[in-house]
Amino acid sequence: MNKLILSGTLSLCSLFAFSQTNPAIITWLQNTTGIVGRHYVNGNSTPITDAVEANIQTVQYSANSVYVSTHGIPAYITGPFNDGNPSLATDQNAIFKFPLNPTQNSGTPTATTGGNIGLFINGVALFDYRDGVAWSSTTNALCGGPGNPPCAGGPMAVNAWNRDAIPAEKAGFDCSKAHPAMGNYHHHQNPSAFNLDLTVISTICDLYPSDGLYTINVNQHSPLIGFAADGFPIYGAYGFTNSDGTGAIKRMESSYSLRNITTRTTSPTGATVTSGPNVNTTYFLGYFREDYEYIAASGDLDEHNGRFCITPEYPNGTYAYFCTVDANHNSAYPYAVGPTFYGNVTAAKVTSISESVTTYAATNSISETENSINQITIYPNPSSDFIAVQMNALAKETVEVNLFDLSGKLIQTTSILQGSTIAYFDTQKLYSGEYVIKIGKGNSSVTKTVTIAK
Repeated sequence: MNKLILSGTLSLCSLFAFSQTNPAIITWLQNTTGIVGRHYVNGNSTPITDAVEANIQTVQYSANSVYVSTHGIPAYITGPFNDGNPSLATDQNAIFKFPLNPTQNSGTPTATTGGNIGLFINGVALFDYRDGVAWSSTTNALCGGPGNPPCAGGPMAVNAWNRDAIPAEKAGFDCSKAHPAMGNYHHHQNPSAFNLDLTVISTICDLYPSDGLYTINVNQHSPLIGFAADGFPIYGAYGFTNSDGTGAIKRMESSYSLRNITTRTTSPTGATVTSGPNVNTTYFLGYFREDYEYIAASGDLDEHNGRFCITPEYPNGTYAYFCTVDANHNSAYPYAVGPTFYGNVTAAKVTSISESVTTYAATNSISETENSINQITIYPNPSSDFIAVQMNALAKETVEVNLFDLSGKLIQTTSILQGSTIAYFDTQKLYSGEYVIKIGKGNSSVTKTVTIAK
């Protein structure tokens, strides 16, 4: 009897310890300082402050599940959406339930769908490749979405040719590569700002600067940035070369490639399907999801855009998805998760929690933020209109940033907010000359010199 009691006690202690160290519990970016969202409106580069708290509000867990409460609003500035999208990022006031012990689906893989297919660690939604627009064989034109007739079966019906949101809606993404659908702000792709790509394909950041959930660092394993609807983690674009955690850091490459086609009459498997438009300058190769084919082992990742591997958060290994980009850091299909899930999809949006749970008290890593402070990028330098101050990793706590002249006079002050990586100074009214930027406080601070040239 004594042995049984002792065994039970150890099991409870082990469960408690596991719960407190499970990345699905401790990785969420909890808002501990009341940070609120901000947004731009078209024509005004001064952001408007919203009355909705950003990032995650609470994290609660049981033996098998974690419950994440979020308003769906990031700390980085959202908008504008210059393709005529009338929506703004609005309060989603949602609770999402994820499994703590996700499992592989050994049967037919579950296809991703329209709407939420995962959640980033700041509470912002992840969508898959689609935008609800497809090719109608009845009218030989696009259906679904604004300005098009509805698709048979509804906007998310399965069609032979489904439009890819990344190229088709680029004009409507903000600097952080996201936009709202009926207020539900979401990323379809790697959540790093356009102007941080090696080849910049959108100028939206020039007038409406923002950042994203993280900054790509080619020398470091990308951070854990979210969880898919099957409970498995989602990482940024870079990982270890070898799945056993060894080798150099490298860009994780998708095993999907564009097909060598000029007409759209067959599916990626070779089956004959209802014809779509011929490949041309309007409906270029890559405009539809079915323009891609999976070639096993041609890249680092499998058909779900992930692999089983060792990561910094999972030293014993886990299945993990990666947000794929090309050599220029532009988004690469299938972008994050998809077109099918690796695991059993059990995550759900719930209205209430019906089991006994423990609230996880966030312990944001001060040392982690201090390390990031020591790796700061200042640009442009020299500057004329603005100065951007960027950390190489997400701020786990708000970091103070001050601009001084050479006499030591404080000129401007701003902050890199929790859940962000970047802060800006408006230098249009400042005189030309040398200035000093101080990031952080006391012993946990660094200074940088910047030149303002008119």
